[in-house]
Amino acid sequence: MATVDRDQRVATLRREAAAIAHTAHQGTAAEVPNCPGWTVADLLAHLTNLYRGVAELVRTTAEERRDHWPPKQFIDRTDPSLIEQFEACAWELEAVLAPLRPDKPVWSFTRDRTAGFWQRRMAVETSVHRSDIAPGAIDPELARDGVDELLELFARGLRRASQVPATGERYHFHRTDGDGEWFVELEPGEERGVNVRREHAKGDVAIRGTAEDLLLFLWHRPVVERLDVHGDTSLLDRWFVLLPPM
Repeated sequence: MATVDRDQRVATLRREAAAIAHTAHQGTAAEVPNCPGWTVADLLAHLTNLYRGVAELVRTTAEERRDHWPPKQFIDRTDPSLIEQFEACAWELEAVLAPLRPDKPVWSFTRDRTAGFWQRRMAVETSVHRSDIAPGAIDPELARDGVDELLELFARGLRRASQVPATGERYHFHRTDGDGEWFVELEPGEERGVNVRREHAKGDVAIRGTAEDLLLFLWHRPVVERLDVHGDTSLLDRWFVLLPPM
């Protein structure tokens, strides 16, 4: 399976942030249906604070990094310079991430404590939020990269956040526009374990779609009608009960 390299991730961050800024310049009062209760201004403030926090975290020494997470909120949706601050923080983040080797040690809130984690995280986060407010496809390989990220790095933490017991549910995610299959089994019992394997196997439900649609589904966006689902369709909603969205 092809990998998405540093330059592709940073280029995606640049491109998608520019698309968000372009949309914001047309108005920030519009609601964001995929993020209930948010307007474009709320989304912009969220990303601006995140970009600044990640840039500061990546620049600091290892001992200081924990103090930079979660990012401090330095701007809110009402700030008259919100768009300009967003653009400045996006370009600053790009400048910080672009020269780093992906294997450079950098603190993160996951077991992947490398610069590559943040290069991917910021590219995926920005792509998903751009799709929330502006038309256009997410790069298919970056989307597949994002599915890997959620299932391999976030799924276990999301499962631990749920108090609902699993019963051994098995999900087969199958990408239809390129390489990519993931078999996810949710262990019953108090351990709330999650087993993820990149393989073709029969699950209780098979969820087929493009890499973009699989990514957006996993980030709880309303794309179910675009997916090809076989098996127990009730497990689509149950996924988000057992792995509450971030």
